[in-house]
Amino acid sequence: MLNKRFSKTTSLLLVATFALAMASTVSAANVGEMGADGLPSFLSDGVDDGMQTLTFFLFFIGYISMGAAFVFFMSERGNVAPQYRTTMTISALIVGIAAFHYYYMRGVYADFGVVSVEYRYMDWIITVPLMALKFPSLVGKDAITDTKFAGLGFTGICFTGALIMIGFGYAGEAGLMNGMAALVLGGMGWAMIIVATGTPWSSGLGVDNSKISEELIWSANALRWFIVVGWVIYPLGYLFSPEVDLLDGNQEAMAVAYNIADIINKIGFGVVAWMGAKKATEALAASE
Repeated sequence: MLNKRFSKTTSLLLVATFALAMASTVSAANVGEMGADGLPSFLSDGVDDGMQTLTFFLFFIGYISMGAAFVFFMSERGNVAPQYRTTMTISALIVGIAAFHYYYMRGVYADFGVVSVEYRYMDWIITVPLMALKFPSLVGKDAITDTKFAGLGFTGICFTGALIMIGFGYAGEAGLMNGMAALVLGGMGWAMIIVATGTPWSSGLGVDNSKISEELIWSANALRWFIVVGWVIYPLGYLFSPEVDLLDGNQEAMAVAYNIADIINKIGFGVVAWMGAKKATEALAASE
């Protein structure tokens, strides 16, 4: 009882801290000159082709939905068994961190009409490794194998893969190296994560499906679907990066793809993990 009360108190404190932090960002960040319709002036000048408005509202929807997901995951943290609360905390951290970055990306776009590469990659360098960490926190340490590759275990492979993927992606978008070369090299990091976690049809190098409980196998495979299929949206957005310029260099098309991918993957990642944690918690309660 005491542990449950402490968990609820912790969740409420984190939610309150997040709400206060968001309030402070609202007061600290200034939106640029506004048009008569309440939108940034560059959206009200009559030359918008629709993509600018879509981009602006997706940034807005992004930080509101991420913030709402943070509150939901923290509120649900006390409703799952203790062994799954770390999963809920990681889910909340991912969307909470993203909410802050989306608020500022929206501000940069509203003020200057520019899609911020820097804020985007600041978010990804934190949240992508956390997404990889969610897998072992959900399936349990018994399902994580001792298999190593190049001296790296499951966590090491996922973290290294995430750093490679994000590092080369930034190098390409910042114009530090050839865009196509950066895409291919970054894809190697993505492949490392897939090899470690597995696919919806097979165990990974670092995961033994036979040791994942029946209640969690659906959620584990759903997380793999997000990694294998959901993450495909990111390289599609990368192709539109103005600096990479592999297609037409349209920053709005790039932002729309990235924003949709983030909303689907970050929130969806948390939701399927929560569903698995709830199902496993119910099974534990029934067996007592």
